[in-house]
Order: sequence, then structure tokens, then C-alpha cells
Amino acid sequence: MGFFKKIKEGLKKTRDAVVGQIDSMLKSFTKIDDELFEELEELLVMGDVGVPTAEKICKELRERVKKEGIKDPSEITSLLKEIIADMLRGGEELDLATSPSIILVIGVNGVGKTTTIGKLANVLSKEGKKVILGAADTFRAAAGEQLTQWANRAGVEIIGGQDGADPASVVYDAVAAAKARNADVLICDTAGRLHNKKNLMEELRKIYRILEREYPEAYLETLVVLDGTTGQNALSQARQFAEVANVTGIILTKLDGTAKGGIAVAIQSELDIPVKYIGVGESIDDLQKFDADAFVNALFDVEERS
Repeated sequence: MGFFKKIKEGLKKTRDAVVGQIDSMLKSFTKIDDELFEELEELLVMGDVGVPTAEKICKELRERVKKEGIKDPSEITSLLKEIIADMLRGGEELDLATSPSIILVIGVNGVGKTTTIGKLANVLSKEGKKVILGAADTFRAAAGEQLTQWANRAGVEIIGGQDGADPASVVYDAVAAAKARNADVLICDTAGRLHNKKNLMEELRKIYRILEREYPEAYLETLVVLDGTTGQNALSQARQFAEVANVTGIILTKLDGTAKGGIAVAIQSELDIPVKYIGVGESIDDLQKFDADAFVNALFDVEERS
């Protein structure tokens, strides 16, 4: 299945629930007025774009409509697409300039973090990169075993520690192995505990100290995995993680199972953290690089121009 078609199918629930309603609403208006903008804002909020972002979109839309002298409600959709795509664009690419580069992956239990790491390893491996995984989520029972299964499926090496081992010591061993084996990318799993931010903060600080001491020149990405089905709760988690870590990007999973795909727009707009990958299915190949234009085109069900 092609890239665009996969995203299009993955966003079907969001498209049907949110964009479908917006389309119907616009068709019910014969002129552009305050009532149209109020209804549009309400529908955007219902689609988990969130109040601040919905207000921002509608404010810009009003300005564009006035500036361009648009009178026909049917022309609103193309403007809406442009505004949302502009909000989502920028920072999507991973920065992997050093060999090895390091990716720390964080996220609460249940969001699909370990699975996502396996899929990310598969993506990068298929791009020709030598990938090593570090199993530093030593607190969750069987996390290392689960990650090992994904490492085998992706055809990459894994460095692990015993359950309950110090995560920072696992990262230390993983960095040493990645250097010795000339890896291109080291992806480290970490424990996903947000209920006690103090412990999480201390744990991450120890890991960052190890990285700074052992490999200060490394390019480091810290990615938060969020479950798209949780909508505004995902935004809240991203905000909390950004308070304790230097978050450089988001991986948004389970978008195929939710009508809350608008959360991608809210995260980028409110937190200024780029979405770098999206999950639109359960197979190992269903983690896709985020592309703002493809995402918006799929959301609005418009085929990309070749």
C-alpha cells in the first residue's frame, strides 16, 4: 500500500467525524459571517484541535478571508488546509548527524512505546542505517523481553539489563556498544512513569549525565510517544514530559483507531514540538515519517498532485 493511501486510511475516522462535519457545515452557509466562524471553531474543538488552536486557526482564517476578499464559503476549505499545513510544517526530520546518533524514547506505559521503538528501528534499518537498541526501561516487567522480540523482527542488535537494573547503566553499556560496533543510531527505551515526575526527572537527569560524559558530541533526539486515541490527554502528557526533558519531537501512535487526529495540530501549535512520526496501523511497516502536506491532504481526502 502506498504512503499516501496508508495515511488516508489511517485518518479515516478523524476525516469522517471532523472534516465531514466541517464540509457539511460549510455547504449549509451561503455567505461567510460570524456564525460560520463560530460553528467552525466549535467543530475544530470537537475534533481535539483544542480551544487555543481552534481560536488561532479561525483568527488567521478571518484575516485571510478579509485580505483576499473571499465571499464564497466553499473556498474556506482550501484556506483551512493551507493554514493547518503551515502550522504543522517544520522540524519533522530526525537530526542524526553523528554516528552514532542517539534517540531517547519516553512515554507513559500503554501508549505503545516499546512497539514504536521496534517500528522506528525497522524504518531506520530499511534506510540503510545500522541500529542498536538499548533496553533501559528496566522497571516494567517483560519490557526488555518485548523489546528483544521487536529487535529480532527489525533485524537489529539490542543491549539490555536485568529487570530493576539502573537504567543509566544500561544506557552507558549501550553507548559503549554503539560506538564499538560503528552503529549509526542508538535508540534507548526508558521507563514511562509520569505519576511521579520527581523520580522520572532524576532518572532522565542521570541518563543525560551519562550521555554528556561518555559522548558529549552526540546528536540527541528525545522523542515522546503519545497515544492519539487519548486526544487532549496526549497533549497534557506531552506538556508534562516537556517540563522534565528536552523533548525534540513527538511520535503519535494509534491514529488509525481514533477520530482525534486533530491532536497533532494542537501539539504542534500549543507546544511548538514537531510531530516526527505517526502510527497508522499495527504492522511493523505502519510507522510513517510525518509529512504535513500529506497529512492535511489525507485528512481532507484530497489526492496529492504528482
